[in-house]
Amino acid sequence: MSSASLKTRKRILQATIHLLEASDGRVVRMTDIAKKASITRQALYLHFKTRAELLIQTTYYLDEIYGSEARLMQSRAAKTGAKRLDAYVEAWGNYIPEIYGVAKALIAMSDTDEAAVKAWKKRMQDMHEGCAAAINMLDHERRLSPNFTPEQATDFLWCLLSVQNWEHLTIECGWSQSQYIEKYKTLAQAAFIN
Repeated sequence: MSSASLKTRKRILQATIHLLEASDGRVVRMTDIAKKASITRQALYLHFKTRAELLIQTTYYLDEIYGSEARLMQSRAAKTGAKRLDAYVEAWGNYIPEIYGVAKALIAMSDTDEAAVKAWKKRMQDMHEGCAAAINMLDHERRLSPNFTPEQATDFLWCLLSVQNWEHLTIECGWSQSQYIEKYKTLAQAAFIN
């Protein structure tokens, strides 16, 4: 891909982020994105064949901007399941505020927008895999609580760490980010470790 093409792609992704964050749950159209990126719709479709592809790539671009791989290194390098669980809760929990604007828009648009559904579903599948890695390490060590199968524990952790729960506790209930992280680490340890 040429340097000019890469710059255009980046401009498209940045325009998409800006429009999603400002959307208040309204559908963001390809026409709007092209206009914001100062290109034609045809040029936009040369970079992204579908709206779903653009929205999915936008979530990956956020990962690139906010260093999601680096954030997950401590979890992936943990020597015990308990440390991996703590590190994963901290990594994802501290990532939510950074992606919140785009996440909220995709969730709100999901009722009527199939492309938003695909983008958010892909993001949540990736997050579910991170939950599974932490839970499976506990299970491998035979430290997983007998109250859960590994699949149940993974699903439960995935639900606990939802953007919506973070929103309720930090925005609606006024918890600080540090309170949210510490309480969730304590809850995860109590729920999943035997």
